[in-house]
Amino acid sequence: MKRREFVGGLAMAAGVAACADKSAEDCSGTVSSGETFEWNMVTSWPPGLPGVGTGAENLARRIEAASAGRLKIKVYAGGELVPALEVFDAVRSGTAQMGHDASYYHRGKVPAAQYFTAIPFGLTGSEINAWFYYGGALELWHEYYDQFGLIAFPAGQTGVQMAGWFNKEINSVADLQGLKMRIPGLGGEVMQRAGVTQITVPGSEIFTALQTGAIDAAEWIGPYNDVSLGLHKAARYYYYPGWHEPGPTLQCSINKEAWNTLPEDLQSIVELACQAVNLDMQSEYIYGNAMALDQLNKDPNVELRELPEDVLELLQEESEKAIAELSAKNEWAKRLHDSLSNFQAKSSANLLVSEISYLKHRID
Repeated sequence: MKRREFVGGLAMAAGVAACADKSAEDCSGTVSSGETFEWNMVTSWPPGLPGVGTGAENLARRIEAASAGRLKIKVYAGGELVPALEVFDAVRSGTAQMGHDASYYHRGKVPAAQYFTAIPFGLTGSEINAWFYYGGALELWHEYYDQFGLIAFPAGQTGVQMAGWFNKEINSVADLQGLKMRIPGLGGEVMQRAGVTQITVPGSEIFTALQTGAIDAAEWIGPYNDVSLGLHKAARYYYYPGWHEPGPTLQCSINKEAWNTLPEDLQSIVELACQAVNLDMQSEYIYGNAMALDQLNKDPNVELRELPEDVLELLQEESEKAIAELSAKNEWAKRLHDSLSNFQAKSSANLLVSEISYLKHRID
């Protein structure tokens, strides 16, 4: 029933956009207030960064166009209005009405929120979308964020990421010991358990940190964005797979008081635009990563490597321990993990006889 209501809301938003230039009363007879709103959106992204950065700008444009200019949103890159990693607090306090970032950046304040981005060895991009839109996770997200005075929607998807750029070879578990690595979220905690020194820095600072030796390794997103930041010029070894972020989702967070000032048709337009950008960004990354990886494969200064099996096994073991400990001490983490793991088990069985089987034969 909730899903049908959501689809109905999307249809209403489309109708409003189509009829907005006719009168204050839309084609269905619903009367809109005609009131206009000007909001600020703060983000965690470097200005103009393909995908995540331009996705936030795309979201603002879509909302303004669909609302016929009734809701205008000014986008600020990370550091322009608030520091890149302080989007959650800025939106919660009302400094900005809207934010665009990744929920796991705020795991210190809201530990369970990282489930809405990604957890190690968790759902892929397509799976996490299914969990959000049909598996009840979106409703859980709204319930969880309500206590912070926020509402949030999926608003971007990068697909399976890479394990990262390294200035030294990783041939065994021993090579992880003492390594200084930029890696956020639960993946960062797992790396710490494996002997790595975990460091969190904004995307805009990764290149310099790698180049100067302040860090030995860094994960960012994947080939599409990593090339745009020039990370292939700061480190030689590019490892895969992205065990820590198999399908990371970005969030559009909105101050609940600001959200409640919007009439229902504008709320529906915002929700519709978030879903459109979520799908659009996922498609952009599938294409962009393929093109950028082709470029990197031709670069003699880059070595593409798979993480050794013993390293992946250790990381999976430590991931399971970290997730179990988080679920044991955080009620919301347990609720979210129970929901996610129940779906993941069924989805894995389906993927085994569908996409995995097909891709094995296509690629081989």
